[in-house]
Amino acid sequence: MSWGAYFAVMFATALKFIAGPITGFSLGLAWYETVFFTWLGAMLTVTFIVSMGQIILKSLSSFRKTKPLLFSKRVRYAVQIWQKFGIKGIAALTPLIFTPIGGSFLALSFKVPLPRILIFMAISSILWALLYTGLIYQLRFLRDWIQA
Repeated sequence: MSWGAYFAVMFATALKFIAGPITGFSLGLAWYETVFFTWLGAMLTVTFIVSMGQIILKSLSSFRKTKPLLFSKRVRYAVQIWQKFGIKGIAALTPLIFTPIGGSFLALSFKVPLPRILIFMAISSILWALLYTGLIYQLRFLRDWIQA
């Protein structure tokens, strides 16, 4: 396959995790290529965000006109997950709910050390990549819906 297809899967994964396996399937990649490049796209995104996170957070806050709500529904939900499960819960739900970008910022906001973020995000990403890719490549009704 071409590198363009691989980059498309990685870029789609960075925006919304399930978009990577859907893109890989749509482009005709083998399931193992889709799993690998979905995982790689998520991990490159997580690595970039946690490495550059403080700079990005400061620059984003300079564009805000008002201070963000301290106790919004989203913040309460994130704190509940953090209190119950810690970084393991954040990492496990990142591909499902938060996206790689959101999950990385969330882990940063709880001041989790960089190696712990990377380890748990890597484990979570490979498991979810296998699950999503397996479902998309194997379930007939999803295949028909995606190809339609």
